[in-house]
Amino acid sequence: MTSADDSPLPIPDPTRPRAGALAWISRLVAVAALGVVAWALVSAWGGVVSGHPAYLVLLGVTAIGAIATLTVSFVRPARPGRWRVAGRIALVVAGAAWIAITAWLRPYAAVEPALDAMISDAQVTVAESATDIVLTPTAEPGTTGVFFQPGALVDPRAYAAVLRPLVEDGHTVVIAKQPLGIAFFALGAFDAARGAHPELDAWVVGGHSLGGTVAAIQADAADSDATAPATGLMFFASYPAGDISTSLTVPVTSISGSEDGLSTPENIDASRADLPPDTVFTVIEGASHAQFGDYGPQAGDGTPTITNVQARSQISDAAVAFVDAISG
Repeated sequence: MTSADDSPLPIPDPTRPRAGALAWISRLVAVAALGVVAWALVSAWGGVVSGHPAYLVLLGVTAIGAIATLTVSFVRPARPGRWRVAGRIALVVAGAAWIAITAWLRPYAAVEPALDAMISDAQVTVAESATDIVLTPTAEPGTTGVFFQPGALVDPRAYAAVLRPLVEDGHTVVIAKQPLGIAFFALGAFDAARGAHPELDAWVVGGHSLGGTVAAIQADAADSDATAPATGLMFFASYPAGDISTSLTVPVTSISGSEDGLSTPENIDASRADLPPDTVFTVIEGASHAQFGDYGPQAGDGTPTITNVQARSQISDAAVAFVDAISG
């Protein structure tokens, strides 16, 4: 077949995706990205703006990329080459994966009474930075501080209420704000806290869930430091990633819940072999995984048989008793 000027017309390649279809798919992915950004901001606004800024930056980058994709998708080459089509397909797949990760990283936002515990009063002074929350006794503080790693994707403010009794008891508490809510991205946070608080000469390192796993790594690395060493390790519904039964030389307490569906009682019992033989295990009967903070229900968790108030009180009491025993 020829055209009016006798030149052959191009024969469409049925195996090549149409540029128009790819453009529409790109637009749908971009709209989905904007939807995820809006959903994260609306459903977890407090957790997003009060956490480490990394997730807020991620949302901003996602929104900018989505808007740019929508803009570019309306400027379509007349006849894209095979490699350009393959590149567009790869970008669409990468964009979909990016959206999924962004949605998964949405934090569990703190709820009451944690938010109320974040307010300074006559007993406790609360200060926030981009990387941590510091709760300081208004009276003369002791010289042993508590450094705490939140659970994965949990708003760090969610632990203010359960940890506040430690502050009222005279101990400065530093809660890490982890980049993207992942404790492994905050491995240097304990050293930063020690440098920021030279008035404290000893630290109990603790954490919830994944945060406790990272706290164990940090305590194990700092238990023999000459300056401001880790003098205790405190697990909230957590356990170490490996065997620290002989390398860790400081007291350890494991506080767990009998109805925990994530750090299950079986997991906690199995962790005994990886911890020093004198580790103290306290099981809060009826408590679930999410009751170690105030951030609402968590997927995969068990069903608690005690109230949040009862669980919080018992967890706080066990933590205060452990830190007091270490600090003398």
